[in-house]
Amino acid sequence: MLVKVSDYIAEWLHTKEIGHIFGIVGAGNAHLFDSIVSADHTEIVCVHHEQAAVMAAQTYYRTSGTVTVALLTTGAGSTNAVTGVVGAWADSIPCMMISGNESSKHTSPENPLRMWGVQGYDSTEMVSRVCKLVHRVMDPLEVGAVLETAYRVSNSGRPGPVWIDIPMNVQSTIVEREVLDDRLKFALAEIEAQADETAFSLDEDGDYILERLRQAKRPVFWLGHGIRLSGRTELIRSLIELSSVPSLVTWAGIDMVDSDHPLVFGRAGVYGNRHANFVLQNSDLVVAIGTRLAIPQVGYDLSELARDATFIVVDIDETETHKLGEKVQKSMVRDAGPLLDSLVQKLCDDPIPPKPDWLDQCQVYRRDFPITGSQDADVEGYVNSYRFMDRLVDHFKQDQIVVTDMGTALLSGHQVLRFKKGQRLMTSTGLGEMGFGLPGAVGASFGSDRGEVLCLNCDGGMMMNLQELQTISHHQLPIKIVVFNNDGYLMIKHTQKSLFKGRYSGTNVKSGVSCPDFEKVAGCFGFGYSSVRSWADFDTAVSEMQKSEGPIICEVFMHPEQLFYPKLALALRDDGSLVSPPLEDLSPLVAFEQLQAAMIVGVHPKSVELNR
Repeated sequence: MLVKVSDYIAEWLHTKEIGHIFGIVGAGNAHLFDSIVSADHTEIVCVHHEQAAVMAAQTYYRTSGTVTVALLTTGAGSTNAVTGVVGAWADSIPCMMISGNESSKHTSPENPLRMWGVQGYDSTEMVSRVCKLVHRVMDPLEVGAVLETAYRVSNSGRPGPVWIDIPMNVQSTIVEREVLDDRLKFALAEIEAQADETAFSLDEDGDYILERLRQAKRPVFWLGHGIRLSGRTELIRSLIELSSVPSLVTWAGIDMVDSDHPLVFGRAGVYGNRHANFVLQNSDLVVAIGTRLAIPQVGYDLSELARDATFIVVDIDETETHKLGEKVQKSMVRDAGPLLDSLVQKLCDDPIPPKPDWLDQCQVYRRDFPITGSQDADVEGYVNSYRFMDRLVDHFKQDQIVVTDMGTALLSGHQVLRFKKGQRLMTSTGLGEMGFGLPGAVGASFGSDRGEVLCLNCDGGMMMNLQELQTISHHQLPIKIVVFNNDGYLMIKHTQKSLFKGRYSGTNVKSGVSCPDFEKVAGCFGFGYSSVRSWADFDTAVSEMQKSEGPIICEVFMHPEQLFYPKLALALRDDGSLVSPPLEDLSPLVAFEQLQAAMIVGVHPKSVELNR
């Protein structure tokens, strides 16, 4: 039986139960669009920029668990996708790029020309360093095998993006279905034969971790997004309760466990919760599972990180386990899932008794250093974003999905928001690209059957993918957008203040950057609109937003110079010089006596010298 290659691809999407893909049509992928639409199994969500297609594909996976596709055309249609691809690479999110290209007579790697055909270029070579697999299909008979291999590679080991490039003439080729199927069967057999059969010593590794936890006086779990990628978030509560170990979560793992659980002590890091940093810095054992321990978590000087602690690092990527050097007592290169299975099973048989002194001390940290405080006071009548986030939680729904952009939305949200079982939080934590919020919300909505999504955004971030408001409007998705209006790029204003004596360039209206009237923007795209200019507006505006059945923008006017606290910042010594303090000494600096009382391991010499 004969079949057109693009029709075969449409059928393959159906066999994988991929209900939605994201893309923009062009000459290079016209055959694919026609076949997929004609098959009427997979809906193509037509976005308005290819980077948005890839960002939406990421949150679609994170909400539905289904690996999906960004469907790209040739030329700029594929170059536009690169930001999204790098973001997926950084955050280990599986997704597939299927790009069209010029006719295969132009797309040979031996072609020395800068441009292939009309718009073509070597797209797979361009993205080869940020994808787990890249492949250009030159032989129409291999398309099924290539798709299946790429799909499995994307979601195996440490997940990530894959890129399949299919020239236009290959898409339109008519081939024998039986030959395609035979090639696919052969590829599947090879995949199974090459499957990793390494017998990990689960019992040995589990016993080692539990023995070290029993011996430690001040142990801590540091739990990351790798646990969700392994499909084991449901084991976290049993793990921490049966071991009685205080636990921290990474920003990408905030929603894995109830934020108010008595053994969960927040999010440590450069912009961490102050009490969480005290827990980390005073520990004597850190068991890090499924987190790559990035600089925003561990700080800039490893010698100052948890100075009395040794680390056990569990990560599926061996290169990530070496980052802390000699601080790592033992690294375990493995999927977090099977190890958690083993740990919980062993703990069920023999729980670890609580360490009351350490647990009491962690509770003291939580009590003495609350997440919001006097540093978050409103200034000049503007609503402080931290206090706004604290009150916004009271309006969350049981199944609330939150997607954030960068800047104020990211920092205030990830420091303050609290989540319960069934609620979700997602953003781009690795690349941290402005503009993620709107397409991320689109993907999350489709991934939850056109479900409601709360998108936390800022005026600057909105402008990076403003066109996706039309995608939301077209599908009438119930996406509620909070826009923090801070006159441009607030985080960069603070950077410029520190580096250039307060001189601004390209960060606000006066220095060259302006954003539109978002009430008019809302009207233009058919959105509802509400605003918060003072606390008197809060309950009405937020309630109106949450009750809305269609898309709506709620604009929050905050101080254009609001500070982001707490954070690890340069501090002044008594002699007038500047120094970067250790992770426990966040700004605004606490009184020395309070710091000294909190530091079981002793105050770092840098902190002694600071002018408080």
